[in-house]
Amino acid sequence: MKKYTKWIIGILLITVLAACGEKSKEDVVQKLESMAEDMSSYQMQAMMTLKTGKEDQLYRIEVAHKKKDFYRVLLKNENDEEGSQIILRNDEGVFVLTPALNKSFKFQSDWPDNNSQPYLFQSLVQDLLDDQDATFTTTENYYVFETKTSYESNSNLPYQSIYFDKKTYAPVLVKVLDQDKNTLVEVEFSSFEIDPELPDDTFEMEKNMTSSIFGVPVMAQEDLPQQLTVQYPAETFGAELVEENQKDLENGKRIMLSYEGDKSFTVIQETVSAYPTSAQSPEQVNGEPVHLSSTMGALSNNSIEWTQNGVNYYLASDQLTKQEMISVARSMTTQGTK
Repeated sequence: MKKYTKWIIGILLITVLAACGEKSKEDVVQKLESMAEDMSSYQMQAMMTLKTGKEDQLYRIEVAHKKKDFYRVLLKNENDEEGSQIILRNDEGVFVLTPALNKSFKFQSDWPDNNSQPYLFQSLVQDLLDDQDATFTTTENYYVFETKTSYESNSNLPYQSIYFDKKTYAPVLVKVLDQDKNTLVEVEFSSFEIDPELPDDTFEMEKNMTSSIFGVPVMAQEDLPQQLTVQYPAETFGAELVEENQKDLENGKRIMLSYEGDKSFTVIQETVSAYPTSAQSPEQVNGEPVHLSSTMGALSNNSIEWTQNGVNYYLASDQLTKQEMISVARSMTTQGTK
């Protein structure tokens, strides 16, 4: 009789919990998938912290998305306003724009579908759907998942924890984790609006290249670096600096560093005395946009290029992997000695 009574109590307890609205992992994933499919647009704001360098890099992020795979991601660098950038996807392709420098890259890329994107709702939901072994827990206010990630060029970030609000299912927090479950990237969301009315020019390149986007004008000639302070990578994968060449250009200066070893590579750094005052044709890149420590880079199979503090950088190697090129680029810091 006691066993029968305990069995009845157990059934009643399960029934009460179900009546109280406790959701299963499948219920939550299905709801999130339906949201991603049904919404015609969304806007959200977040703060992203990158813990991949000597100092944390902070970005204020504003995302606008419209069906047909239109995206605009504003990345406002808290440490370098002139370095603030935009990732844009429209009918014409995928772009990374730096309005203050009037500089743009156009990518032959499937972004954002080819990698996990911790600040895009659709990407978070897709990672849940792709990982059948994702863990699911609940707190008083959040549904929490831990999933695998799909960073093609960075296997050092294999996991992520995703927090969704229990009432609205809006993303609240994403932590991207290394092999030891240390947080290297953190995205904290402050707002999430579904189906807002977006202006028709939200995803137009010309509109987004204007200075009004960030409130920072195109850099004037006197603001550009007049002297080139050579940057040396702290990470070289055993290669040693064997040659350093300087060359004066018509409108600036160029430094070429040659590293030799099992993982040989070359780094070119270049200043220019002026940037164009009107939008230029974007530079074509057959690769992917990638986050470096304080800027976005353009990554291809054998090279990575980026702009920082008014200096253009280009790293090329037939021997470094994509992940290794990213590591070298992130380690570029001012060195007093070679």
